[in-house]
Amino acid sequence: MALRIRLARGGTKKRPHYNIVISDSRSPRDGRFIEKIGFYNPLLPSDHADRIKLNLESAQAWIVKGAVASDRVHKMLANAGLVKARVHNNPQKAQPKKKAQERAAAAAAAAAAAAPAEEASA
Repeated sequence: MALRIRLARGGTKKRPHYNIVISDSRSPRDGRFIEKIGFYNPLLPSDHADRIKLNLESAQAWIVKGAVASDRVHKMLANAGLVKARVHNNPQKAQPKKKAQERAAAAAAAAAAAAPAEEASA
């Protein structure tokens, strides 16, 4: 059984709150879970004491048993000092796409063609 530590949404429309739960990865997001280990209220200010409540001992016990945290919960656990923060690096994301690269190459070729013509006239 693949265990996940993830958020289960609760609350009304446009007023969410989340339970931090241990569940089977095949269960629905808001469906069956094994244990509730905390909650998260995104509507509260980030420095508010009740924004995130998490039972760190229980979370550590489940991590030892093989539970894997979702990205958002992993950030919460890293901020609590329980796990090491993930470092994401995608150098390809910042590069221009194919069409923009073609336009840049065409502009560079046009500039290179214009440069010798200016030198000859000067």
